[in-house]
Amino acid sequence: MCTVSYVVHQGTVFITSNRDEQTARPLAFSPELDKINNTLVAYPKDPKAGGTWFSVNEYGAISVLLNGGFEKHIPAPPYRKSRGLVLLDIASTQFPAETISEYLLHEIEPFTLVLFNQKRLTEFRWDGKKKHFSDLDENHPHLWSSATLYSPEVRNKKQVAFEDFLSGNVEITSELLLDFHANEDDPENGFRINRSEKVKTLSTTQALFSDSKIVLKHKDLVKETTDVLDIKVRLATKDHS
Repeated sequence: MCTVSYVVHQGTVFITSNRDEQTARPLAFSPELDKINNTLVAYPKDPKAGGTWFSVNEYGAISVLLNGGFEKHIPAPPYRKSRGLVLLDIASTQFPAETISEYLLHEIEPFTLVLFNQKRLTEFRWDGKKKHFSDLDENHPHLWSSATLYSPEVRNKKQVAFEDFLSGNVEITSELLLDFHANEDDPENGFRINRSEKVKTLSTTQALFSDSKIVLKHKDLVKETTDVLDIKVRLATKDHS
C-alpha cells in the first residue's frame, strides 16, 4: 500500500507492494479468487472495509493502491466509500484505466493507483478535486512511496536506494525484490518500517506477470506466512484503443 516497485526483467513484469498500516487495524485475509462484476479477481482482503490495496484479474490487469495523491493531506471524513472498495470496482473490469477515467470520485479520499494492463503502465492520482493520468514507460523501472507517510525528501532517498539496488543486480528475481522490500535498515522511513509499534509494514504482495499467467505472492510479515496463487490470463473481449 505504501511502497510499490515496478520492474521488467527478461519478459517478466514484477510489481511488489509493501503495506504499511496502523497495527491496531485487523490483519488482512490471505488472497483468494473472487468473482466481482463477472470478473475473477484475486486480492488480499482488508476485513475492516472489505476492500484491498493490491489486486490482479483474469485479464492480466494488476492494480495497486497507495494512500494520498501528490502530497500529504488532512483527512476529512466521512467519505462516501473506502479507497479499497474503489480499487475493487476498478480492478473487476477488463480495462481499469478506462474505468477510472469515468468513475465518480467525489467524496473519496485522495489516492494513487498503479495500473498495469495490456502491456500498458498507467499512474493515476486523485487529489480530492481532480484526476491526473500519466502513461509511463512500461520497459523502465519505477518506484512509488505513499505521500501520506513519506516526505518528498524521503521519497527521493528511497528512489536512490532503488536505483542502486537495480544497478547492483544484473539478474532480477522475485526473491531479490522481496528481500529488497524487506530491508529494515531504516525503521522510520525505509522500506520495511516500524514506527514505535504503531505503524508497521504488515505484509508484502507481489505479482509476476507473463503473457499466459500471473503468479500472486503474499507474505504476511506478522503471521510469517506466504501464500501463492496462479491466475491464468485470458484475452479481453473488447478492442483496446
